[in-house]
Amino acid sequence: MTQFQDILTAISADRRYNLHSHTQFCDGHAPMEEMVEGAVRAGLTRYGFSPHSPIVIASPCNMSAADVEAYKAEVERLRRKYAGRIELYTAMEVDYLGSQWGPASPEVQAYGLDYIIGSVHFVPSQDGVYADTDGPADRFVHYVHEVFHDDLRYVVDRFFAQTQAMIEAGGLNIVGHFDKIGLNASSIQPDIENEPWYARHIADTIDCMAAHGVAAEINTKAYTRHGRFFPARQWWPQVLTAGIPLVVNSDAHDPALTDASRAEAFTLLDALA
Repeated sequence: MTQFQDILTAISADRRYNLHSHTQFCDGHAPMEEMVEGAVRAGLTRYGFSPHSPIVIASPCNMSAADVEAYKAEVERLRRKYAGRIELYTAMEVDYLGSQWGPASPEVQAYGLDYIIGSVHFVPSQDGVYADTDGPADRFVHYVHEVFHDDLRYVVDRFFAQTQAMIEAGGLNIVGHFDKIGLNASSIQPDIENEPWYARHIADTIDCMAAHGVAAEINTKAYTRHGRFFPARQWWPQVLTAGIPLVVNSDAHDPALTDASRAEAFTLLDALA
């Protein structure tokens, strides 16, 4: 098992990496070997697989617990095949479902992963029903109406509460796209990210990450389509001031996107230095 601090040290000296990608075992669009080939073509020297972990609720995007060993075996096979060409890591993006499931769950910790990305995709409703807040905007609008009783503020509040509870529970190395709720929430209330209460959530989450010594991800997946990163650029100075390690990931689901928009993110980060 690789020590995550060693990975951070390596990628701080060489930006040719991506630590967030998906596989055929979850909602990835290509076999893992094709993802590696895409990374090699993009000139990357370090690449992490991070399929959506098994979870305890129904989800078409998450891998099955029965596939965990097959996934790990495939990473090992690819490590041997591509040795000397690219360094490969075994990781997962683990959803947080309160006391039911999360990065700190014994089952997750027993997987022996090189690192864990902790992310919130599902938010519990007022009735205790978990709903996916991460997908297409039209589905999000439907869920806000049907599952969350048209209470957008509740959804956003709960998203950040879940994120902070996940960090406090521990077991993770990187916090994935910690303000992703802002994109879908903006489809209902376009100015929501300018609200003082929303900015307070961002500040509290940044303080929580700093207090618990975890890294934050700058996720570039939505930049080409939506012109934004996660977290949004307006929050980057606060993250940097807090001294939180940053990892720039493309959240790739397709071989052609293994390095998508990472150069743009680094250019903008360098301008803040």
